[in-house]
Amino acid sequence: MSLVLEPPPPPLSKSKTGAPLKRCFTSIRTALSPPNHRFRASRFPLHPTSSSRPTVTVVLKTEKEKNAVTEQKDPPVRIVAVVGQGSVSPLKCTPWEEVMMHTAKRLKWVDEGYEMVVFPDNFHQSNDQTAMDLQKELACADILLVVAVTNQDSVKWIGTNSGNIPNVICFESDPGLVNKLGGSYVHSEMKGSIFDKLVGISQLKKTVETKEVVQTVSEAWDRCNSDDIRFCLLVIINAYIQPVPVLKNLRSKGFSTLNCMVKNCGPQILDCLMDPNCRKALQCLNKCSPVDQVCNYRCIASFESPKLEAFSLCVLQKNNCLDLDAKIPEKPYVQPMLKFRGKDLCHETAKDLFVGWLGSLDWSWRVVAGQNPAYDQFPCQYQLFYRGKAKGSFWYEPVFQVKTLEGELVWRRRKYRVKRANVPGTFYFSVLDNGVVSNEYWTIVDVSEDFSWGLFHYHGAARVAGQSYTGAVLVSPDGTYPKQTQNNRLSSALEKCGIKEWELYTVDNCACQDPPLGIPEGSSLHSMVDAKDQSWSSV
Repeated sequence: MSLVLEPPPPPLSKSKTGAPLKRCFTSIRTALSPPNHRFRASRFPLHPTSSSRPTVTVVLKTEKEKNAVTEQKDPPVRIVAVVGQGSVSPLKCTPWEEVMMHTAKRLKWVDEGYEMVVFPDNFHQSNDQTAMDLQKELACADILLVVAVTNQDSVKWIGTNSGNIPNVICFESDPGLVNKLGGSYVHSEMKGSIFDKLVGISQLKKTVETKEVVQTVSEAWDRCNSDDIRFCLLVIINAYIQPVPVLKNLRSKGFSTLNCMVKNCGPQILDCLMDPNCRKALQCLNKCSPVDQVCNYRCIASFESPKLEAFSLCVLQKNNCLDLDAKIPEKPYVQPMLKFRGKDLCHETAKDLFVGWLGSLDWSWRVVAGQNPAYDQFPCQYQLFYRGKAKGSFWYEPVFQVKTLEGELVWRRRKYRVKRANVPGTFYFSVLDNGVVSNEYWTIVDVSEDFSWGLFHYHGAARVAGQSYTGAVLVSPDGTYPKQTQNNRLSSALEKCGIKEWELYTVDNCACQDPPLGIPEGSSLHSMVDAKDQSWSSV
């Protein structure tokens, strides 16, 4: 189905016009339907016209207005989530109530001023106090999120008590519920009908920015993961309430961006447009929302080429034509493991834990599962950690498969420089990924004494690309989950990261023929400890 934005009814009207979503929050597609994987559409605007893809932000403030805003602390953003009692999410069948409670916690990592409360929809059959509490929260709510609510009493109660809330979004819920964004009602029509086409024409009168929000939220929700559930809320906050710290840089710069590109990178732009793969990458990126890391990075991984790297290196890394400055997230704080095999963890032993099985096997670790939907979900992930020829040097090379948007399976490889941080078990990583430098802070959360599994957490940012991110990878020597006897220890390690087991993507390690492994000649491996106990191996 598709969504239609309309102005709200007159204040005295009691009617709820239109019908929102049955299953998910979807949007009208204009032109080509965007595919789904770190850069962005408006990262490479080649034409300074209104047809250039906008960012999610609806209101573009002048510098004077921005400065005035920053002088005052933003008021808290209040979100109320109502979920169907006993409803189950597609995230490993986790109850929606648990998913939303965890989302409320993760919103605090972005901004302590984001307040989200969660109610099951049993208020119509419980004591009056529950309904009164919910009414009190709704009276000052900026966003009402309704998930998996189908009970007709609940639907009627929500409709009666949500009229003054400017943003109402309903997923997997009864079609009698109404969606609103910024005070405009969002209605649904079955896709493919003649009426849908007529509605598409009428949408031209609406702001392009609002359609961008609808499409971005729709596609993110459809991916069904914890990062994108939070992302949906952040996009709406950023568009209709106040700038979101991790999204506010992602705004088009108009002629200044184009002028920077043409003045400094003319040959690279021409080379990219003449190269089929580079041109496909730009076309793909221009169909992604500028804040959608999943969509953007899949485009990059699908169509990477030397021409694209030269283009990005010039436009972004060397000249920062988009004038972006993303920061590495500070939250969540993750403590590294303190001891290994009964001894205090030192810097050299921590490096050995990364080196893992390399030497006994052709790789250090294989990724079992990951938390970040943009970077941890690729099939057949191999990790290679090793000490370099130069004194004190240490390197990390991930090798992974990508199923391109054209359906081809290809191998990709990156090379990170690794430097130890102040605390043993923490490290600074840096990589030039398709022309853009990413800096990351890694933590060894836990590694079992027999090297049968490990958990590594990271915070990162591609500064000039305006992208900040966090994630974690669960690793083992053969890419299989740890034995059940390790469940409690693994759960404890995940809890240190603020991650639930149901957030992890299981990596497809089934068809991993001929990975391009190997490390430079003259490299060295372990220094203090070695992975020799193979009791982890299946009998």
